[in-house]
Amino acid sequence: MTELGTGFPAPDFTLPATGGAEVSLHSLKGRKVVLFFYARDNTAGCSNEAREFRDIYPELAALGVGLLGVSRDSLASHERFSAKLELPYPLLSDSDGSVCRKYGVLKEKNMYGKKVLGVERSTFVIDAAGVVARVFRGVKAAGHAQEVLKALKLD
Repeated sequence: MTELGTGFPAPDFTLPATGGAEVSLHSLKGRKVVLFFYARDNTAGCSNEAREFRDIYPELAALGVGLLGVSRDSLASHERFSAKLELPYPLLSDSDGSVCRKYGVLKEKNMYGKKVLGVERSTFVIDAAGVVARVFRGVKAAGHAQEVLKALKLD
C-alpha cells in the first residue's frame, strides 16, 4: 500500500465522538480540518499534545479550521480525558483501528521487549476539497500544535 501523502484524497470515515455525536469526515468538506492521531489518553506526551491543541483552538476556529483528535481508546476513556483537560474539540474513538490503518499511522513498536502495533503520533491537514494538504509523521508533542498553526497561516 502506498503511504498516504500530500495530494491524496483523505480517506473518509465515520467514528463515535465525545459529546455523544458521530463525526464523518465528508460532513466537514468545504473547510480545512486538522486530524491528529495520538497513542493513548492520559499519557504524558498525548496529554501535552491535546493541551497544546486546546490552547490554539480559538485561533484555528478563527481561521475556520476544524480540529479532530483520534486514538484507539474507548469513547468512555475519551470522555474522561476530554473533561479532565477541558478540550473544546471532539475526540474520536477508532477502537478497531480501521481509520488508523487507512491513514497509515499504525506502526510496530517495541514495548518492554514485546513487539506491539501502536499509533505513531501523526497529523494530517485536509483542505476544503478533502485532499491531504500536509502530513506530519512521527512528531514530538511539545510545540507540534504551534507548528501546525504556523503551517496553516502560511497556506
